[in-house]
Amino acid sequence: MKKLTLAALIIGGFAAQAQAQSNVTIYGLVDAGIVSERGAAAGSVTKLTSGIGGQSRLGFRGTEDLGNGLSAIFQMETGFKADDGSLDSANTIFNRQAFVGLKSKDAGQLTIGKQYTMLYNAQSQVADPFGAGYAGSLKNLFPSAGANTRVSNAIVYATPVMGGFSAEALYALGEQAGSATAGRQFGFGLNYAQGPLNARLVYNNKNNDTAAVGATPAKTQDTGRNTMFAANYDFKVIKAYFAYSADKGVNSAQIPNGSNNPLGLPVLPTASVDSNDILIGAQIPAGNGYFMTSYIRKDDKTAKNQDANQFALGYLYSLSKRTGAYVSYAKIKNKNGAGYTVGNNNEVGSGDKAFNVGIRHAF
Repeated sequence: MKKLTLAALIIGGFAAQAQAQSNVTIYGLVDAGIVSERGAAAGSVTKLTSGIGGQSRLGFRGTEDLGNGLSAIFQMETGFKADDGSLDSANTIFNRQAFVGLKSKDAGQLTIGKQYTMLYNAQSQVADPFGAGYAGSLKNLFPSAGANTRVSNAIVYATPVMGGFSAEALYALGEQAGSATAGRQFGFGLNYAQGPLNARLVYNNKNNDTAAVGATPAKTQDTGRNTMFAANYDFKVIKAYFAYSADKGVNSAQIPNGSNNPLGLPVLPTASVDSNDILIGAQIPAGNGYFMTSYIRKDDKTAKNQDANQFALGYLYSLSKRTGAYVSYAKIKNKNGAGYTVGNNNEVGSGDKAFNVGIRHAF
């Protein structure tokens, strides 16, 4: 009897220790609603879609206490479509994030894998009152396409927070045989968050070269470079937002839906290689939720001068801490053959106007 009791105590002690040292969380978001798009050459469309405010997702994150203030961490996240249950990205399980790393209270955090860029984190977390979602998403005009959002084969280091300040650095390997630079990407971020002020200054650099493959020669192109300052300040009665981005080089400011020419323009729109973007916006508490509004202007500095501006308004009503209902509207005015469309967090859109209404639940 004594041996059985001792064994039970030992097993129970190990179980308690494992529970105290390790933690795995399953989390996610289900977001679905109605989208009505107007202004496309093919005609208007109304559809049920997923990921309007934030991409529907399922994720796993965990930590293990290694002692002395050091922890092992990991995160794996996949996107899916709530309207039909399919994966958001074919043939990729964890298409949103997949990384592992170490976190130290004194030395900071180092992670390896598929991760968000400093540029997109600043856009979605600081710059945009719509959080990069709904019809008013800054992604409609700001440079968020492709590797500007997240990048594979990335090594990211983040410093500890000191007096509200922190810094981040990203380096992603191009992994092209015969070249150490083709396809690589790097970025930096300086962050400040304390009291009502949240501000970030970020830089992103994408090498667009391709290495030679067999009889196909190497291709050399200009790099894509983005520098952005974003800030928001909470005045309690209103939360004000501001962002300014300078975009230079190939693929620095891709047109999200430009290659499809959904507006039916006589000449296919050309992605700018020299442009500035500015956003002014606000969140305004009202009832059991808040209004979202913003004005965005893209200033194309090339000879084509394909400028565009967007005005957006939305409202998110909190049914609970985890569930919200929303409505939003945005309109883009294109100039000189520009071809920007009103999308949302998960879609690039087909027209120059869009209306959304839906519901989202986080777990």
